[in-house]
Order: sequence, then C-alpha cells, then structure tokens
Amino acid sequence: MTTFQRARSEEQREIRRQAILDTAAAMLDEMPIGEISLNEMSRRVGLAKSNVLRYFESREAILLELLDRAWRQWVADLPVLVHAGVDQDAPVSRRAEQFAAVVAGSLAERRVLCDLLSAQAGVLEHNVSPQAAARHKRAAVANVADIAALAHQRLPELGNSAPQLTAAIIMAIGAVWTHARPSPAMLAAYEADPSLTAFKLDFVTTLQELLATLTAGTIARART
Repeated sequence: MTTFQRARSEEQREIRRQAILDTAAAMLDEMPIGEISLNEMSRRVGLAKSNVLRYFESREAILLELLDRAWRQWVADLPVLVHAGVDQDAPVSRRAEQFAAVVAGSLAERRVLCDLLSAQAGVLEHNVSPQAAARHKRAAVANVADIAALAHQRLPELGNSAPQLTAAIIMAIGAVWTHARPSPAMLAAYEADPSLTAFKLDFVTTLQELLATLTAGTIARART
C-alpha cells in the first residue's frame, strides 16, 4: 500500500487518479465487480475514502473510467488485427466470418474490458451524476463509431448499418461474457450432471458464432 501526501499540483492529482484506476484494475483481476468496495480500494491505494471521492464521485465512476480506458485500448489495437485477419479479396460471407473471428479472438485476454462491458448498463451507469454519465456515453459513441468505420472498411456491404452492427456487438460481448462465466454453484451442477453441460459456454467460440450471425444478418438486411 502506498501512502500519499496531499496533492498540491495538477501533476500530483493526476498521479493520484492513475493510482486509483490502477488499483481498481488490479482488484478486477482478483474479484468480481460486485465485491469491489471503495473502502478496500482506498486502503490499497493509500488514501482515505473521502480523498478518493475527491477524484471520482463514486465507485461506479471509477469503474466507468476504467471501462473507457480499456475500451480505447481495444479500439486502438483492433485495426491491425482486422487488417491481418480479414481477406479483402474473399467473398463477403467469408469476410463476415473472418471479422467475427478476429473480434471474438481479440477479446480472449481482455478480461477487465469484458467484465466491465457486462456490467455497463446494469451496474456502472448507476450511482453517477448526469455529467459523468454523459462523458462516458460520449466516449462510448466515439468508440462505437471507430469500430463501425473499421467494420465498414472490410465489409462495405454493411452500408449505413455498420453502427447498428457495432452496437449489437458490444451488447453481445457483455451478454456472452456473463453466461460464459458460471457461478461456483453452476459449475458444481455441471460436474454432478454432465447432461447440463450443453449450457456451459466457451466465451470465444460462442461469441464468434453469435457475431458471425449478427454480421451476416446485418449485411442481408442492408441489401434489401
């Protein structure tokens, strides 16, 4: 645990903010979002809870900013992966499959991003001010627009529907991630009754299949 002296400059305040965000990210590697508390976060970062709240208005505001950070990094890394993984000369059906595979595969090691996306609407967008909510949504809109532009570049057949596809992809990521991470009780049930394992999902495989279906369906609708 680091104990900070009072921040007296903008640089020092930024160091505090980054320490809080880094601590929250480290906690996400250890525990579910629901178990992360401001008290424990404050203890780990070496600040009083009241001081943490000088930098972020709530636990949810911290996690929303962490989501924005992880999301921006994914968006920055995705173009290289898409350009390498989608053959521009392939038929559209093949490109749609490749695009789905690249997007799903790119998320395999991004557990923090997937955790936060799965909690975005139901948890993280609550207990924040309208100003914090608006900042987050503006960042989310920009990220969706960047991914939509990338999708349209490799799949021009999407026409004007690329943003709608991208929004659906983001929702699918959160939904599949939640269902692909069963509780200890469900894991025990699967072990006791192997017939139930049909409901045990592999995240990347399930997401890839769902995104391929979404992409193909969006292209088909764009052509009508």
